[in-house]
Amino acid sequence: MREGNGKKGGLFLLWSVLGPGLLGALADNDAGGIISYAVTGAKFGYGIFLPVTLCLVIVTYTVQEMAMRLGVVAGKGYNELVRQRYGKFWMMYQVISLFIENLITLVTEFIGMSAGLVMIGIPMWGAVLIGLGLVLSIALYRGYAKKERIAIIIGLLNVVFIVVAFLVRPSMQDIGNAFLFWGVPQGQGRNVLWYLIALVGNAIAPWMIFYQNSAYLEKGTAAKELRHGRLDTVIGCVCQVLIAVCIIVIGASLSSQGTDIEQAGPAQIVQALGEQFGFPAALLFGLGLFNAGILAAITVSLSSSWSVAQAFGWSKSLNESIRQAPKFYGIYFASVLIAAGVVLIPGLPLNHLAVLAQVLGGILMTPILIFLTLLTSNKEIMGEYRNRGFGKVRAWVVVGLLAVISTSAALLSLLPI
Repeated sequence: MREGNGKKGGLFLLWSVLGPGLLGALADNDAGGIISYAVTGAKFGYGIFLPVTLCLVIVTYTVQEMAMRLGVVAGKGYNELVRQRYGKFWMMYQVISLFIENLITLVTEFIGMSAGLVMIGIPMWGAVLIGLGLVLSIALYRGYAKKERIAIIIGLLNVVFIVVAFLVRPSMQDIGNAFLFWGVPQGQGRNVLWYLIALVGNAIAPWMIFYQNSAYLEKGTAAKELRHGRLDTVIGCVCQVLIAVCIIVIGASLSSQGTDIEQAGPAQIVQALGEQFGFPAALLFGLGLFNAGILAAITVSLSSSWSVAQAFGWSKSLNESIRQAPKFYGIYFASVLIAAGVVLIPGLPLNHLAVLAQVLGGILMTPILIFLTLLTSNKEIMGEYRNRGFGKVRAWVVVGLLAVISTSAALLSLLPI
């Protein structure tokens, strides 16, 4: 009897710990990211990117843990601290660049959500309206805690991608060879670099710093509870990478098909899965896209709202109603409505846009990450919780790595195809 109570107590503790860390990480595997991962797997197979993806656990944890710790210890939003320490110019640069990046990301969320519904016979405009209604409805719930629990339940449905990864019957020998004989295919250096930038850009998207930082402020986590925040964050990072690996494996299963997955839309990816592995695999993948799009649309839009509200000193709490914080919720509604409208424009290069969103995220991330590292290393702001020793070295290594990748992306975009 005691053993049963202990298990229930452990599950309750785990459920209470899970929050912004898990949501921020799982929402990184948004609809655009899923499309990007699937295209990467279809283009390059199991090799190259599976080992690299697993290494991203360290990178994502480093970034998200700093964002969480800054909010918990400083008790102020990231933008407020940037304005106080480095001036309005850098604050506005980050607000504007984040808002633009988030809009592009939101477009990819609606692309993914729509593809999941179109496959079961719902017309495109109807699919967009359903997704729009669900994303907007989260604002109607009162209180941060209720909204967070709903979002976590949505996020946990990402497990469908693990199921699909088994349904496509991957070759375990080929997966093992990807780790044992890692290498870049001859003549594919530029393509590999471009997709590597997209991979990193998805794993450490700019919005997640603003979301993680602000959500922990909303939750009211105290400095003495940092270990719970770190546990929440590491669970999220491990889950995010596990799902990403599964999606690359799913994409790799389509590499032998004649369809040019890179140029096709997400609906064609779902269709290709159905033709090769049956309707259940296609249905689950489509539902996973829909689910991922909803979760990311909620978290990405909230990061825009928190960022802009912090910059202009508006009311910005999810514990407030729409009437109490109209400008905060107005940014949320406007972002979602604009993105939904863009998706209905005919002739959009959907999959290319998904990869582009991840690349742009990697480019915009560098200055944001530099300020995050400076702020979390500041003794006056963080006190005993500042970056020190190995943690400080690790943070600056991540900054340097991203700076190199971002510079490569900028140079790559200038070269002729």
